[in-house]
Amino acid sequence: MSTLLTEKKLGERCVICEESKVKGIHLYTSFICSDCEKDLIATDTDDPKYKFYLNKLKKITTPEILS
Repeated sequence: MSTLLTEKKLGERCVICEESKVKGIHLYTSFICSDCEKDLIATDTDDPKYKFYLNKLKKITTPEILS
């Protein structure tokens, strides 16, 4: 339970940069921080970073089964 409390104070782990951040969005059960969201939106499809983002986003295409 202390891990949950610590996570709430420090934010959530971004699925792209893998850092704990406070501000961001949720896609299904995954979190994307505001910094990565802005960078992702501004990245052209010709940019090599675009492929990096696609690979990271593949992690969240299937929502987890919550029981």
